[in-house]
Amino acid sequence: MTVTPTSLRAGTPRLALTLTAATVMVATNVFGAVAYADDGPSVPPGTEATASAPVEVDANDPDLKLPDGATLAEPKVLDIKSVVEDESGDERREDTNSDVKFALQAEVLFGKDSAKLSAAARARIEGIAEEIKTQNATQVRVFGFTDDLGSSAHGDVLSKQRANAVQEVLDQQLNDSNITYEVRGYGEQYPIADNSTEAGRKKNRRVEVSFPRTES
Repeated sequence: MTVTPTSLRAGTPRLALTLTAATVMVATNVFGAVAYADDGPSVPPGTEATASAPVEVDANDPDLKLPDGATLAEPKVLDIKSVVEDESGDERREDTNSDVKFALQAEVLFGKDSAKLSAAARARIEGIAEEIKTQNATQVRVFGFTDDLGSSAHGDVLSKQRANAVQEVLDQQLNDSNITYEVRGYGEQYPIADNSTEAGRKKNRRVEVSFPRTES
């Protein structure tokens, strides 16, 4: 994993986290590890300083050999995920081999407990619309999420209203009848951070816009 400064828009400092592809071979099965990124850089597992010498491995240990009749699974290249987030955490972009996803914090889009977009929010959404044009995407997903404060029913309604508001601006900017939108409000479902802290709840209050990448 490499950590390099970058930006989503000119003049705004960002942090880019790129997860490189890995080839995994496992006897009789292939398992894909779930990768995630903390708010800041950390020491990669297995590279921490240690006061003891590495444990010696016996290459002839029968437990390290394939059982009779077992074969190695075909090598698999895991999906590459690139994550770019501004230092404030207000905007986040994720790129994989197949999709692009933007996550915008609710606070930069709406007032408290509101689904009315601010002028600054419209500028951010217009930037996403330009990326949709670049990717020639014809399927766009707009999903709203909240924290777990208040009733679940209220969160479901508010998150859907916010997703609708973002979709309307995208539709105005793109003005393309070939684009199909999937708009949903998930409320407090699918949190990406701990709801027991305000910092975590802030991350969970968000609207995500995702669409397929152009095949290259």
